[in-house]
Amino acid sequence: MGDDDLARILSNEQWVIPSAGFAIAVMDAVRRDSTVPPPIPFPWKRILPMALVAMFILVALSIAGITLLIEYPLSQLIQWPKPRNAVGAAWIALSLVVTSLAVRLSMRFACRKPY
Repeated sequence: MGDDDLARILSNEQWVIPSAGFAIAVMDAVRRDSTVPPPIPFPWKRILPMALVAMFILVALSIAGITLLIEYPLSQLIQWPKPRNAVGAAWIALSLVVTSLAVRLSMRFACRKPY
């Protein structure tokens, strides 16, 4: 293939004509995409102060824990739990049962399909 053949191929103008529904489909897609609202941006202005406070609290608690471990040996910090009042345990168990029943009842009402 020589330069003359390449010049002849490039100089031969051929029109590319799209199919009948192509332009309409493209314009419909453009209109549809132009009406879609932009995505919601991530709320960095809200999360950044809270993240900084959380990091500060984590560092402060870490320093306090290390200081506590330096002051007292680990054997003094860990003590065997003493027997607790049986009445207190019964109230805790009763509150857990009542809470569980309340959650199950509310989930039953929330998941019920309308007629």
